[in-house]
Amino acid sequence: MKIVQTNEAPAAIGPYSQGIVVNNMFYSSGQIPLTTEGVMVDGDVKEQTHQVFKNLQAVLQEAGASLETVIKTTVFIQDMNDFATVNEVYGEYFNNHQPARSCVEVAKLPKEAKIEIEVIALVK
Repeated sequence: MKIVQTNEAPAAIGPYSQGIVVNNMFYSSGQIPLTTEGVMVDGDVKEQTHQVFKNLQAVLQEAGASLETVIKTTVFIQDMNDFATVNEVYGEYFNNHQPARSCVEVAKLPKEAKIEIEVIALVK
């Protein structure tokens, strides 16, 4: 088991790691729209979703994976009315390769985020 840690994504805000590699599988912690400095992106769900993907790309790269090797995502959104907007941005990152996905509305996310995404990916 290998703990994944990169300064190219925000540090964990609790007692957990950015991700874990077990055998050839990477399991990310949920990424919210924090900058690498730990500052919440102060924008709409579209801007926040782009930041989440920036963070995911950083931890995936550190793990030896990429968006192209993601096999499953879980998307947590604070308001299901944002589903279409989130899908639009999500499709910019997963256009040809489309992993399995779950999307759920939650009552609240850490630091008042509008979105959080976690992934499972194959390590190259």
